Amino acid sequence: MYQALYRKWRPQTFDDVYGQPHVTKTLKNELQRGRISHAYLFTGSRGTGKTSCAKILAKAVNCLHPVDGNPCNACEICRGIDGGSILDVIEIDAASNNSVDNIRDLREEANFTPVNTTYRVYIIDEVHMLSIGAFNALLKTLEEPPAHVIFILATTEIHKLPATILSRCQRFDFKRIDAQEITRRLQYIAGQEQISLTDGAAHLIARIADGGMRDALSLFDRCLASGTDIDEAQVSAAAGIADTARMFDFSKAIAAQDFPAALALCAKLYAESGDVKSICSELTLHFRNLLIARVVKNCEGLIICSAEELQQLKERAASVSLSRLLDCLAVLTETAATLKTAVNQRVTLEAALVRLCALQGADPAPAPELSARLAALETAVAALSAGQEPQTKAPAAEEPEQPPLPEAPAPPPAAQQASAAPVPPASPALPDGPFEAWAEVLDKLKTYDVPLFGILADTSAQVRSSRLLINSDNPTLFDFICKDTHSRALSRAVAETLGFRMKIAVSNVEKPKEAVSPLERIKSKIQDFNENQ
Repeated sequence: MYQALYRKWRPQTFDDVYGQPHVTKTLKNELQRGRISHAYLFTGSRGTGKTSCAKILAKAVNCLHPVDGNPCNACEICRGIDGGSILDVIEIDAASNNSVDNIRDLREEANFTPVNTTYRVYIIDEVHMLSIGAFNALLKTLEEPPAHVIFILATTEIHKLPATILSRCQRFDFKRIDAQEITRRLQYIAGQEQISLTDGAAHLIARIADGGMRDALSLFDRCLASGTDIDEAQVSAAAGIADTARMFDFSKAIAAQDFPAALALCAKLYAESGDVKSICSELTLHFRNLLIARVVKNCEGLIICSAEELQQLKERAASVSLSRLLDCLAVLTETAATLKTAVNQRVTLEAALVRLCALQGADPAPAPELSARLAALETAVAALSAGQEPQTKAPAAEEPEQPPLPEAPAPPPAAQQASAAPVPPASPALPDGPFEAWAEVLDKLKTYDVPLFGILADTSAQVRSSRLLINSDNPTLFDFICKDTHSRALSRAVAETLGFRMKIAVSNVEKPKEAVSPLERIKSKIQDFNENQ
């Protein structure tokens, strides 16, 4: 009968346990010195080796020929425990045996001496599922068990255990297994099983497993259903997620604000039975990798991927602004939370993609004078690093020739004595009335800010007291324009149309009504009553 990979390759000694050296080394030292505790508590996320270590420990304390703290796996005790013929090692599932009566039976059974072994070992898995009464029934036995009894408690939710239980156990915290460790283990198993597994596929399985070796082997087993040559496409199909190439297609469409391309990709994945939550999760991870590649120079240890994919991430991240990456992650995180209760998950994801495409684009290019200053600073830093004396004065950027200003009339004598400071010339004032160039401003705005253009498409504008007033009945328009990105885009469109900047305001916005005090309300009611009499 076929045996699943995670069962076939379950660790048999402490040396076979991957990613938990702080646990296995301590347990081996205790066994070698004979300092065996009466109660152990193993806690950590799923698939990290808690139950495997519990079984190894149960064999090691009873092994007839231990080797450096490890069980020999050859004596009759080790073989009997592995085969289930020795009844002195009892595994209990607390999820289905969580009542007070179950613990009372265990407590009475613990008083009997073991038949074949030195210690009677109780492995209680998912111990957090015990009821309060069951915990209370276990307390006394857990604190002062018979000399021949060892308790090993395993849980994934340590916060649900009472403090009285925690204080009576020797606690070991199992960490999530590093993705590189999982990748090496998968490649070793693939070699032993004569299976072709590409590096990209192994990296992808390790990333999906999220620190759980059992999850990684289960997914690897699922991939074998389609053949013994495993690549990234097969892993993506088995896990129900989009592959790496499609994630780059998504980020390319979002960066280019290509609404049709992003929605077409979503529709294609949905038609291929792709799970919407998995697509959102993969997109979140992809933008997280882009963010890391943008802010960390040497990010090889923070991103689990191939060298080619890492180079693609760096190139794509360099073309997207940091603020936009953060906005994308915020939208995707909010969408992932919404998908849990969404009536139509596909519609929710498509709305999120539209929001992502509508975000602002890459960072604007720095002004020429700013570029010159940055170049001068970099030169000075390089000179200091080389032990040279930096230039005391940075080279000045070439300033464009300015047209001569018209001569102003001579000020009166009093004004001449008041101040000699120059006064900057004011922008040319436009006459009050309709703003005829509003259509041209909207055309320019269409290239800078698509969402704002859509809101302002049916509005008009006028000039009043050297200000540009936007006529609109939309009460939320003012708050929308006040956002930093939208206000800058609108100011830029106006400045490029007129050649100078103008102050912008919104007219016809309803103001909130002032609250009426209770005293005034009572006065009004008395007045109405007197008038009606």
